[in-house]
Amino acid sequence: MRFGVVVFPGSNCDTDSYNAIKNVCGQDAEYIWHKEKELSDFDCLVLPGGFSYGDYLRSGAIARFSPVMNSVEEYAKKGGLVLGICNGFQVALESGLLPGAMRRNNSLEFRCMFVNIRVENNKTPFTRKYKEGDVLKIPIAHGEGNYYIDENELQDLIANDQVIFRYCDESGEPTPESNPNGSVYNIAGVCNEEFNVLGMMPHPERASESVLGSADGKGVFDSIVD
Repeated sequence: MRFGVVVFPGSNCDTDSYNAIKNVCGQDAEYIWHKEKELSDFDCLVLPGGFSYGDYLRSGAIARFSPVMNSVEEYAKKGGLVLGICNGFQVALESGLLPGAMRRNNSLEFRCMFVNIRVENNKTPFTRKYKEGDVLKIPIAHGEGNYYIDENELQDLIANDQVIFRYCDESGEPTPESNPNGSVYNIAGVCNEEFNVLGMMPHPERASESVLGSADGKGVFDSIVD
């Protein structure tokens, strides 16, 4: 497969994503500068983590207007796979690729730590290598990871199986204590209705090799390839 990793000014996890795809999973990978517009040659696009445009205004708000994002939106509308990680999730929300919004962590602190997330739906292009209920150890690093959506839309997400990952304890229970940022329903990742766009706050690329403390995130990339 050929992956494209979008690079915004302020991205800092683009190299991590590239490494996980290219060197760990053995797939073709190429950086895409934020001013590029031609994306038709790629099989999957990755919106990586970081602080695009310094997170001015709010996370992802300026990156949403980058020239590349019009092409990313068209790519997604045609069924192309898009993976938004952390800041990439925030950009996907701001651009309307995914439902909901992101708020400051309820602690008002930047959280950088390993968390546990439970696989809620393993029938997506991003999770097919997992089993439903699998508990993954994956790190987070964000100050605005408090996912919000109103109650009616939340019920739609649940009914449509669009909630893909939830924060949980080691036994797989989504408790308030295991929620690192206050996200509604302990949500750590969601898909769009067509299941070709996934946004997740935890960093699977930082958990792609056991030397990093966990290889649980590699399954996201393996699933896309599969």
